[in-house]
Amino acid sequence: MLALFLILLCSPFITDAVNRDNFKRCDQSSFCRRCRGMEAGKTPYQLLPDKLVQNESMIMVDLFNKDTGVTYVVQLITLKESTFRLHINEKNPLHPRYENEHALHDQPQTVEMDVVESTAETITVTKGDNKAVLYINPFRVELYSQGVLTISANARGLMRFEHLRTKPVKPEGENAETAETNNNNNNNTYPGDGADNDSGAWEENFKEHHDAKPYGPEAVAMDFSFPGSEHAYGIPEHADSLALQSTKSTDPYRLYNLDVFEYETNERMALYGAIPVLYAHGKERSSAVFWHNTAETWVDILSSADNNVVESIVNFVSGSTKKSQVDAHFMSESGVIDVFFMLGPKPLDVFKQFIVLTGTAPLPQMFALGYHQSRWNYNDQDDVATIAESFDTHDIPLEVMWLDIEYTDNKKYFTWDPRKFPNPLEMIHNLTAKGRKLVVIIDPHIKRDTNYFLHNDATRLGYYIKNRDGKDYEGWCWPGASSYLDFFDPKVIEYYTGLYSLDKFHGTTNDVYIWNDMNEPSVFNGPEITAPKDLVHYGGWEHRDVHNINGHMYIRSTYEALFRRSGGSLRPFVLTRSFFAGSQRYAAMWTGDNTADWSHLRVSYPMCLSVAISGISFCGADVGGFFKNPDSELFIRWYQAATWLPFFRQHSHIETRRREPWTFNEEVTQIVREALRMRYSYLPLWYTLFREHEVNGYPVIRPLWAHYPTESGTFTIDDHLLLGDSILVRPVLQSSATEVAVYFPGEGKITWYDIDTMQAYEKGGYVKLPVTIHKIPVFQRSGSIVPRKMRIRRSTVAMRNDPYTLIIIADNNGKASGNLYIDDEISFEYRHGKYLYLRLTLDGNKITSTLIDKLASYETQSWLERIDIANPPQGMKSAQLESHSVGKATLETTYNPHNNVLTIRKPAVNMGEEWTIELLH
Repeated sequence: MLALFLILLCSPFITDAVNRDNFKRCDQSSFCRRCRGMEAGKTPYQLLPDKLVQNESMIMVDLFNKDTGVTYVVQLITLKESTFRLHINEKNPLHPRYENEHALHDQPQTVEMDVVESTAETITVTKGDNKAVLYINPFRVELYSQGVLTISANARGLMRFEHLRTKPVKPEGENAETAETNNNNNNNTYPGDGADNDSGAWEENFKEHHDAKPYGPEAVAMDFSFPGSEHAYGIPEHADSLALQSTKSTDPYRLYNLDVFEYETNERMALYGAIPVLYAHGKERSSAVFWHNTAETWVDILSSADNNVVESIVNFVSGSTKKSQVDAHFMSESGVIDVFFMLGPKPLDVFKQFIVLTGTAPLPQMFALGYHQSRWNYNDQDDVATIAESFDTHDIPLEVMWLDIEYTDNKKYFTWDPRKFPNPLEMIHNLTAKGRKLVVIIDPHIKRDTNYFLHNDATRLGYYIKNRDGKDYEGWCWPGASSYLDFFDPKVIEYYTGLYSLDKFHGTTNDVYIWNDMNEPSVFNGPEITAPKDLVHYGGWEHRDVHNINGHMYIRSTYEALFRRSGGSLRPFVLTRSFFAGSQRYAAMWTGDNTADWSHLRVSYPMCLSVAISGISFCGADVGGFFKNPDSELFIRWYQAATWLPFFRQHSHIETRRREPWTFNEEVTQIVREALRMRYSYLPLWYTLFREHEVNGYPVIRPLWAHYPTESGTFTIDDHLLLGDSILVRPVLQSSATEVAVYFPGEGKITWYDIDTMQAYEKGGYVKLPVTIHKIPVFQRSGSIVPRKMRIRRSTVAMRNDPYTLIIIADNNGKASGNLYIDDEISFEYRHGKYLYLRLTLDGNKITSTLIDKLASYETQSWLERIDIANPPQGMKSAQLESHSVGKATLETTYNPHNNVLTIRKPAVNMGEEWTIELLH
């Protein structure tokens, strides 16, 4: 067995590509085969309107399957933010079906329906400008926004809801006719859906693994159509383009959290996380569906280009004309049909509608937005100290040193290797003395070792996930034989959160934060490198029901543990590999074990944009690639690109060469240093956007179509991103590039300015620009004000009280605006009104700073050092400041005719004050 483990352990690192045989295709998954095999236009479902019940925000009506004789209950609920919820479950199931309780931020807020109308053909619910129409026979649902059909459910008749049933009696010892009679008389066993005839309905094998499937077939599926939409987005995580591709001739996109060694790009294969939200967008509107299901899910995507999909829609709106359309088909192994329809109509509207359901990310500490240095593994505490000191030697800022699994005592988490890390507190204090932090990894696999307190406690208390026979499940991971805590059990959560207290996790302080890896969960000898589906969790739920939210439950507990550790005063920082909808409430994520390859650099932008619009803004990719070794050019380009992703960490495999920023040559070091210094100068903008995300739900990074929704040229661009709405980034993603094509959105009505030279670009659409190795194209939008800090120090702690510089770019009307958020950068005091939220404006010759939230207050030592105004009003020769503390003061100005920038030096006003600066001739 040990030999097998070693083979499994080493195999990921000796291949050149993912081993596809380890992972299922749709045709190897019985429920995917059944759902995908549905014939369009033959839906057996019809409503029974005589059973209609309603209250102020919900209607409830029975739904009948004519093929099986099974009755279901349909609930349609009106929610805030132009959202409807459709819920379907069996009326009398043999036993409860799993319904997810953990993705939603809170119970969704209902709103009162305006009108409910019922006819012989339809039931119509109206709320404001939105309405839902339920067609009785055959059953389908149409959602209208502002009088326009926006989403249709079951329009193609692909809904499937496999009722729970008892296992058919085998014909052994009796003739087939008697067996058939017994099966038909068996309670809750009906003919008609064909599931029992599927070879994998009641048990299923994949390679050497057997799935007992004690409850038999229980799949749910539904199709959705988006008339007028041109592209679909979302359903992360996949190493693929942002705009989803047709699956007509391929496998569907798969959502099943898996540890895929050396994953490949341009693939629909499942990866570490799963967020079953799908956005559809066209020139007229955006909309979305959230398929609220935590089981394995496959999603087919079609568009109107796929052989007249529009004509295949059954009973669609009579007389409708052919136009662009996106179609999707969600198929899950178990659970119920619980879907949220979000009707937009604009991209930012629909992003917010989803985030209202699943919650926003809490504002991170400022250090988390800086630069993180990691590898598997730094050798010992002297190695950690040397690396940290080398950042100072090379004048490169650094926030966090990271430790991978080798810091532990023989892979036992919450312990330290006594030889390599004999005095972890000394190591931590050496870091914190310079404003830095430490992150250590804690994985979910628990070493089965009778000399390990955690294993002994979990065994004694019954805290492990169980096999079907009720015994503790044992799998293989980094420690060898391992078991897994059941984070669906409240007692386990309470126990686990206590492990992080400083009196139990010895050698740590409040400056040590946590990295949760391998939490899909990764099981080296399990089916598809994960846990068997027929394991049993707290409450009797099978792992198949909850697999995709397993990692979410783990990080939720870790977040709570760190919150409690500081008595609720410090904002936790957690990094996760596995995630589900709503995981943004607890952790940042990264794109997993990528490779030092240009294609992986390229895909980091669409992967992070995809999760950002799906709720998780705090995304990054391992800089330089986890596997293999980048050359100097790729190394440089990766740093330049990663500067503009929210989570910024270098990390690499244990067998790679050392690759700290100074490990190539002086030129590389200098270019990387400049990229990092650029990141730090923009931290005020990053911090403001993260706070605004917490308030309004908008993604921190955004695809171009989010702000230019009618500009079709933006719809498939995913090698650019917008930071907020003011910064446009186009990284260099190809080797030996001497020019890149930059798309300037705004159709020529907006001017974009190079952030280094202030060169203006007024033409919209693609423009080819020359590039050198020293920088990538980054631009600021006209009409915006961006706050920066230009004094770059060793860490954000050292920069906390440093002064601000405002970069103002006037539009053609002489106006510009922007926001700035300031607080203590570490605590939750901002939730008690201890902050500053400023509105910065330029209007003609006046620049003002006003408090947006006048009831909030925070005493900052930061002051205003400089203002640069591009495209300023002409002929200005001086400026006058007016504020409460200063009164009136004349300020020095200079004008640079080469880049048309007016500079105001040292206004020296405290950033907590309201002030006005008037430009004078």
